[in-house]
Amino acid sequence: MSELHHKRILLAEDDEAMRTYLERALEQAGYGVDAVDRGTEAIPLLENDHYDLLLSDIVMPEMDGIELAQRCNEISPTTKVMFITGFAAVTLKASREQPHAKVLSKPFHLRDLVMEVERVLEEKVSAQL
Repeated sequence: MSELHHKRILLAEDDEAMRTYLERALEQAGYGVDAVDRGTEAIPLLENDHYDLLLSDIVMPEMDGIELAQRCNEISPTTKVMFITGFAAVTLKASREQPHAKVLSKPFHLRDLVMEVERVLEEKVSAQL
């Protein structure tokens, strides 16, 4: 098993079916996944644990994914950020607000999600070498 598959992902997605779908796919790919349904639930996890990647929907109640990513950058600056969204206009805002974050637009195939997650995490690994 590669070094990537010991990585931990915090998934923030308000749609229950999508959250379950993504969590299962990432766990089958070998990642440790903690999943929450809103950004405000993700903050205490970021404060108390280490995650290699924050995978967040952008449009969520209480705290959107962009605000969550900004808080993540303050709390855990080594955690990579990747967004998922079904809204093209939101993708542009995310790119402006979080220029280093990868944005994956819905709909996407699970294989593409796993490949993008691996790519983002590999960038972190190679940056540390």
